[in-house]
Amino acid sequence: MMQTRVFITGSGIISAIGQNVDETLSSLRACRTGIRKIKHLQTVHRDEFVAGEIDLSLDELMHKLGVYSESYTRGSLLGMIAAREAVTSAGLKDINEARTGLISSTSVAGMTRTERYYKELFENTKHLGCIDTHDCGDSTLHIAADLGITCFITTISTACSSAANAIMLGARMIKSGKLDRVVVGGTDALSKFTLNGFHTLMILDREWCSPFDDQRRGLNLGEGAAYLVLESEAEVKRSGKPVLAELRGYGNANDAFHQTASSPEGFGATLAIRKALAVAAMEPSEVDYINAHGTGTPNNDLSEGTALIKVFGDRAPLFSSTKAYTGHTLAPAAGIEAVISLLSLKHNVVFPNLNYQNPMKEFSLVPVTGLLEGVKLDTILSNSFGFGGNCSSLIFSKASA
Repeated sequence: MMQTRVFITGSGIISAIGQNVDETLSSLRACRTGIRKIKHLQTVHRDEFVAGEIDLSLDELMHKLGVYSESYTRGSLLGMIAAREAVTSAGLKDINEARTGLISSTSVAGMTRTERYYKELFENTKHLGCIDTHDCGDSTLHIAADLGITCFITTISTACSSAANAIMLGARMIKSGKLDRVVVGGTDALSKFTLNGFHTLMILDREWCSPFDDQRRGLNLGEGAAYLVLESEAEVKRSGKPVLAELRGYGNANDAFHQTASSPEGFGATLAIRKALAVAAMEPSEVDYINAHGTGTPNNDLSEGTALIKVFGDRAPLFSSTKAYTGHTLAPAAGIEAVISLLSLKHNVVFPNLNYQNPMKEFSLVPVTGLLEGVKLDTILSNSFGFGGNCSSLIFSKASA
């Protein structure tokens, strides 16, 4: 039997602005960024760039979780922290009481460990075991084992839209009747590979990023993890539990323009947003706020802004990017911004686009630049656009089962 509605019953998050949902909300309301000088990542660029680094060492993360083994990468540990919080907040006592799956996403995977020993592997086999942690599925398996999920486990890696596509696949699994509930999201840790890679692309800002500003210079990298618990309408009614929101719509499209850049015309972003609206059976005018992808790169912000005008016209809804808080966390970005969107819905608050000063010359769209409280918010669009033209959009609405 086809399920028509998908509800969100739990959420969990860890990022540079908080180690759980409550800490995250506190930082957002205080307009407090987590982007600062690099402390834990061992890189020659540590004094050159700022990043959204979580102020916990690998040992401290293990201690926080009560696990002690070299088999756990930083990404796995971050994912376990966020996934545990999501499951706890959803009130799941017996994870296998219903058909429960895990769809996790990552882009860095286990590179934080393998890059440490790469050169050494040519000389001896002391750390040969680290190769097993390099695969994208390694963190997923650790999270699944920690939660006790066995019914359905898979990993998605579609660059910066990864967690959005994990959420989308989870919803489709529920609607098709294959699962009753799914833990969905993503995790990534800062690595030398990604820092060096984005530096080579010349899209890193050495200071605090400024999304949608005419003088924007690039992005700040970040790290973190975030997960949601999605449940079917039937499962929510059976348990009688409260819901955080409803996942109304989702859409994925491909720009097919360039390996790393989005098309200046915003073709992929426009298609993704329109698909999400179509799935939600909603008109653009019904969207109250947009949590924009807004990386702070010249290419992304122009492409996304152009797409917003194509879909919403010159009178776009309230919008802002929250990446100046957390940094761009890559795969989990959509999960982190989904949790932030849920907080906006719950508290009727729009968190500002930090560091914005100069309107872009290409269009008249201006993001929210100050904390807005008491705003009537019923529906939020959250955008996530990645390398390879991977564009995804999600629509969240207030709902009661």
